[in-house]
Amino acid sequence: MISSNLLSLRRKIKVVCDRCHRDYNDIRLIVVTKTVKVEDIKEAISSGVHEIGENYIQESARKFKYLKNNALKWHFIGKLQKNKTKYAVGIFDLIHSVDNFELAVEIDKQSRKINKIQDILLQVNIAGYVNQNGVSVNEVCDLAARVSELNNIRLKGLMMLAPFFENAEKVRPFFKKLRQIKEQINSLNSDKLKLDILSMGMTADFQVALEEGATMLRIGRAIFGERQ
Repeated sequence: MISSNLLSLRRKIKVVCDRCHRDYNDIRLIVVTKTVKVEDIKEAISSGVHEIGENYIQESARKFKYLKNNALKWHFIGKLQKNKTKYAVGIFDLIHSVDNFELAVEIDKQSRKINKIQDILLQVNIAGYVNQNGVSVNEVCDLAARVSELNNIRLKGLMMLAPFFENAEKVRPFFKKLRQIKEQINSLNSDKLKLDILSMGMTADFQVALEEGATMLRIGRAIFGERQ
């Protein structure tokens, strides 16, 4: 099932890319493996998956012991607590969910300890929901500038969690706004601020996200089914 689901998903991504005149090979599929068994992740790997996304540090560390020799790229896509930062920089190639300067400073500190340059994304609260993580739209450019001055962090782009609608078309303005913020930051022509990643789009809305410029899709349910 996993291999056939991946094949179907890749075909859908390819169709959208062709329609939008985008290069399918430029799109990175981050397979969300939260609560997924190691055996099922290995099946996905055998079907060509090489980037996975995890939400919890403790669960990730347990899986890392069994999967670290599989040439995977590891993405942290959940809420990162400052006291778990040292574990995150030891496992993850890209941390998607940085939303404040204090957390960025801690990531920089822990990365320096292991002589690592940690790639990160800024999570933006596009919808402005009070109960959602992410830096506000009005503050993201300032945070990007401040983070770019840290020596052991490399800011690669932006991430968002879109609000859910039955009609995915309603999410389009939110995806478009994140792309516009990325373009705004890049227009500053700073050598330290060259963003190329837009991490947005999940199972229910990835096609619209692709149309609006997503470069990373975070998809789990379409591959592994509903979470148990």
